[in-house]
Amino acid sequence: MKTVRLSNGVEMPQIGYGVYQVEPSECERCVSDALSVGYRMIDTAQAYHNEEGVGAAIAKSGIPRDELFVVSKVWISNYGYEKAKASISESLRKLGTDYIDLMLLHQPFCDRYGAYRALEEAYREGKLRAIGVSNFYPDNFIDLASNVEIPPMVNQVETHVFNQQIKAQKYMEEYGCRIMSWAPLAEGRNNFFTNPVLEAIGERYGKSVAQVALRWLTQRGVIIIPKSVRIERMEQNINILDFTLSDEDMAEIAKLDTGKSLFFDHHDGEVTKMFMGWR
Repeated sequence: MKTVRLSNGVEMPQIGYGVYQVEPSECERCVSDALSVGYRMIDTAQAYHNEEGVGAAIAKSGIPRDELFVVSKVWISNYGYEKAKASISESLRKLGTDYIDLMLLHQPFCDRYGAYRALEEAYREGKLRAIGVSNFYPDNFIDLASNVEIPPMVNQVETHVFNQQIKAQKYMEEYGCRIMSWAPLAEGRNNFFTNPVLEAIGERYGKSVAQVALRWLTQRGVIIIPKSVRIERMEQNINILDFTLSDEDMAEIAKLDTGKSLFFDHHDGEVTKMFMGWR
């Protein structure tokens, strides 16, 4: 598995399996399937309510813990130093592990500075191998990264062919931060799976639309966590390193960028109010 090196030297798989919207009752089976076809990074979160399923699958896999990379996220209801500290311990318990490879702050709302201090402390104590944020766009990202002792090592944001995050990635790189994509397949929105540009490129390589889009991201250095509950799709999504898109292909896909979210704008007041209701 191809890896990327984080700012602290930790090697992180570039391709992982995401369990967002995987039902807790299905999570153990899905993660077990993902591990069986070669995934070694699993991305979960407190808000997904399936950390225990991830932990159970890992425990039963027989794969040495040091060969796996586990990612989770602190939800905003657990922000603030004391609550975030307690929630990290709870995530460790649910995952059945002594350490989490990467812990992120899930959203840029509420007391993110207090919560981030808890990440820094847990990192120094060896409970977390790496720390970072999620959904922090350039304004919030630069503000946080400039005012903490340990800048975020990863920032997970909506990143796909229709919302490419080119400028945001440059800001992250200025602070030694890696970009990680959620919704790398755009959750099928905007007629993703029938996009003529992606279909035409796929035909040239004998690859699916999904494989082309995921390969485009990895060639940009983006960390990806495609999600599927079907083992055959899991296998397809991880097998994208046996071909290389040409510069012309990369440029054609770059033209698909709309520069807008397909989900929600974190700077919209109504979106902020929505998140406040989820505390």
